[in-house]
Amino acid sequence: MAMNYNAKDEVDGGPQCPPGGTAKNRRPDNTAFKQQRLPAWQPILTAGTVLPTFFIIGLIFIPIGIGIFVTSNNIREIEGNVFMYYGLSNFYQNHRRYVKSRDDSQLNGDSSALLNPSKECEPYRRNEDKPIAPCGAIANSMFNDTLELFLVGNESYPTPIPLKKKGIAWWTDKNVKFRNPSGGESLKERFKGTTKPVNWVKPVYMLDSEPDNNGFINEDFIVWMRTAALPTFRKLYRLIERKSDLHPTLPAGRYYLNITYNYPVHSFDGRKRMILSTISWMGGKNPFLGIAYIAIGSISFLLGVVLLVINHKYRNSSNTADITI
Repeated sequence: MAMNYNAKDEVDGGPQCPPGGTAKNRRPDNTAFKQQRLPAWQPILTAGTVLPTFFIIGLIFIPIGIGIFVTSNNIREIEGNVFMYYGLSNFYQNHRRYVKSRDDSQLNGDSSALLNPSKECEPYRRNEDKPIAPCGAIANSMFNDTLELFLVGNESYPTPIPLKKKGIAWWTDKNVKFRNPSGGESLKERFKGTTKPVNWVKPVYMLDSEPDNNGFINEDFIVWMRTAALPTFRKLYRLIERKSDLHPTLPAGRYYLNITYNYPVHSFDGRKRMILSTISWMGGKNPFLGIAYIAIGSISFLLGVVLLVINHKYRNSSNTADITI
């Protein structure tokens, strides 16, 4: 059976249906959603609504920012209960592939994930035909310098400052998210069949001599596994406890810092540092948050002033109460 076909058919939406056929209706259903008849609300921005918003934001943010900034500056980075941090710069722990390079099931003590880690850990998933524990790029790049602090007094030998290595990790990380695998009598037996990360000197079950701070629940390891949001960051390393209210935690004097250098930073053009700091209700010394609040509040207040001047000028010239933005 022959069928006519011409340019008019294409313009009209395609060739016509043969006799006896059913024409396909391309019209959308007559519903509020498909016919775009859903109710909508669009705010009308006028000077009467916008200007108070800018001024309110400015009046709220500027005092909060000043309070946070002053509090941060009042933190003394040498005395109180003192927290020792190590810092790294130009280290991008926030890179997407780096952040995903871990196996949370393995870190939680799952026996199947221990011997068969997630593919997200590649290329640090297996080594020498054995599964790596802990697997992934985050664990493989763990900070492993050793820091020791000494007070240099009149004595012939420097006095070592006690550095507490427990209590530096978040409680939820230590007791919920990180668990050693169950099984064997010794921790070494529980990790049988696995191998250490490529860049590690010793396996995970030899991170510490104390059983409650060894393996996946080692607090230095847990602190490192909580990735930083910015390329310049600090992580808690040790706690120097204040023993008496009558004596400062770190008395005035000369101190000697002994560093066992294990962690190279030249490959990523980074820098390392050590920080001693007390804390306040907002944590350690960090003026960025206060500065951010002050900046946002000041910009909002300045925009409010500019818009107020513009509104006043055009209102006088056009005899209108408000201008639409």
